[in-house]
Amino acid sequence: MPMTMKNRIFRTAGIISILLIASIVFSSCSKTDDDKLVVGMELAYPPFETTDKDNKPTGISVDLAYSLGEALGREVVIENIAWTGLIPALETDKIDIIISSMTINDERKKTIDFSDPYASIGLALLIGNDSSVQTFEDLKEQGKILAVKKGTSGHIYAQEHLPEENIMVFDKESACVLEVIQGKADAFTYDQLTIYRQWMQNEDTTRVNLEPYQEAADFWGIGVNKDNPELTEEINAFISDFREDGGFNSLAEKYLKDEKDKFAELDIPFFFDIR
Repeated sequence: MPMTMKNRIFRTAGIISILLIASIVFSSCSKTDDDKLVVGMELAYPPFETTDKDNKPTGISVDLAYSLGEALGREVVIENIAWTGLIPALETDKIDIIISSMTINDERKKTIDFSDPYASIGLALLIGNDSSVQTFEDLKEQGKILAVKKGTSGHIYAQEHLPEENIMVFDKESACVLEVIQGKADAFTYDQLTIYRQWMQNEDTTRVNLEPYQEAADFWGIGVNKDNPELTEEINAFISDFREDGGFNSLAEKYLKDEKDKFAELDIPFFFDIR
């Protein structure tokens, strides 16, 4: 039977309704809640991002996230995401921001935006006691091995400055340290604070060179989706106010007092010393 005008109207209205419902459902699945601030971090990097004995997020980045949420008037939800999944999660709107000790670099800036720097830190070396390595330059020699955590600044720098056969790549920091302790790698590179802490835990088998070896220090920033410049501006204002109010100094005293004192003793610029 031929379709009447009335039937056509009902059918068209039904299709439009279905499309609208699908659009709403899709939107709700792909966008985070504006009332919440969903923060992605890999909870495997104490004292910055880790968990306590009750498996709750804790650390410098966690405190920073909650302070940011308070300033923005948004409830903070922390999502524990593997390091390599953080940027994809941000790009697909599964999280609003990344606060995970992430270095600002040109490669990452191709896909995400960064806030102003909130920390500055150099790369250092944890060296096995039985290795002849003293500096990063020594790792360029044939047969020398540097352990790196995949995707980190140390990994990127090593790829640019060392022969490929001199680099061993691991997914976890603990695996890199174990390679050095067991003598399978000459050294492990990571930020100064991490290297210092690993040395404190393994003084019998390792030594340390805390002098940063790059041409310029790394800066850490908060990652933001490129489609949300307004949020980046709000975060930048928060960082400025938080620094001026002594917030970063309070975090250092709470989590990094021994390290801060040691860096002062060695006359090495400290983590939050950004001018």
